[in-house]
Amino acid sequence: MLECAMARIFISGSADGLGLMAGEWLLERGHAVTFHARSETRADDLKRRLKSDSAVVIGDVSTIAAMRKVADGVNRIGAHDAVIHNVAIGYQEPRRQETGDGPSKLFAVNTLAPYLLTALIEKPRRLIYLSSGLHQSGKPDVSDLQWTARRWNGMQAYSDSKLQDCWIAFAMARRWSDVMSNALEPGWVATKMGGPGAPDDLAKGAETQAWLAVSDDAAATVSGEYFFHRKPKAVSPNARRIDLQDALMDACRKITGVAIA
Repeated sequence: MLECAMARIFISGSADGLGLMAGEWLLERGHAVTFHARSETRADDLKRRLKSDSAVVIGDVSTIAAMRKVADGVNRIGAHDAVIHNVAIGYQEPRRQETGDGPSKLFAVNTLAPYLLTALIEKPRRLIYLSSGLHQSGKPDVSDLQWTARRWNGMQAYSDSKLQDCWIAFAMARRWSDVMSNALEPGWVATKMGGPGAPDDLAKGAETQAWLAVSDDAAATVSGEYFFHRKPKAVSPNARRIDLQDALMDACRKITGVAIA
């Protein structure tokens, strides 16, 4: 695999799981990684594990204020070559929860945080968004993003958010022609979210996002694509709908007050 020269990569939600594994993969290959933890306690645990001087920004991105804090922390460190939007909560949420800002927590973390961090972090050369095979079941609709009109269904809300992550990735590929913006699915892997019996390759699930962040392989230096285990994969036709991509971006702009050119 061809790799670019030493790069700096920010990975949201990287105190454990796939984000941490991707960060460690990058560190082993000589890249600089800015990690992200939602609390001081988790940041301290992460630093003890890493045994390195890697930067860690802190903030629970379920609120807009914390999203801004994380973006400010990343920008203070300096320019990053790639940003991996890994942060997410799973489908096990038993009920709809609201953040202090009003949006549902799952939408705030899984969709709004990738949007606002994209808007506020200094533009990198590469953007990577973690989706899921469950995006295929996501509703191609933006009329009830907050689940105020529907009876709560955690699995459906999660699936919707993973389709929305594709919309953001592909919208950014259209809007920022000088940035490579792609989405991927790691597979059903044995993380806290996936559970111990998940059948897919955990290492490959982490490596794909890291590979997209630094590889100079022709297969990785593309934009507006969807990947699984370093290979392009067919995406739901709904993910390619420009009308829905733009509708989501507009909804996120209205909620956050921040537009992406």
